[in-house]
Amino acid sequence: MNSSPPNGGFDWRPATAADLAFARDLTCQNLLHYYIRHDLPWQDEAFDVAWAGRDNRLIVRDAVPLGFVSLSRDARALYIRELHVIEAFRGQGAGSWAIDQVLALARHERRPALRLTVFENNPAKRLYERKGLTVVGTDECFLRMQCEVARANR
Repeated sequence: MNSSPPNGGFDWRPATAADLAFARDLTCQNLLHYYIRHDLPWQDEAFDVAWAGRDNRLIVRDAVPLGFVSLSRDARALYIRELHVIEAFRGQGAGSWAIDQVLALARHERRPALRLTVFENNPAKRLYERKGLTVVGTDECFLRMQCEVARANR
């Protein structure tokens, strides 16, 4: 699933065990203030256990990791469990590109929906809405978002 330079020159590759620390640290950097604000505990061990059971892919440009996406599946949907981009590379299209890749993967796998959960006060919600996801429910401080894969923005 390579992209051309007009798409920012982004690519993704399967993550390895060696990428775990990068992903954990990036997730903690990006989300710790939400955890603190909502009085939730951050646990490295919980991240590591979740990582081990998911399809994890590093978002790269010129082989340099810019972020990652962590996916899971069931018969009803493809789930984005984590999507993080290094702050210095935000606003350059990496997150949007990654969502496009995940939507293409969901179509290829014939999953009926793409789903994710985001903190209610996370500005990434706007990106998800631009990509066709809508809020379908709430859980405490989280929004559950979804789009039907066949109708998703292309």
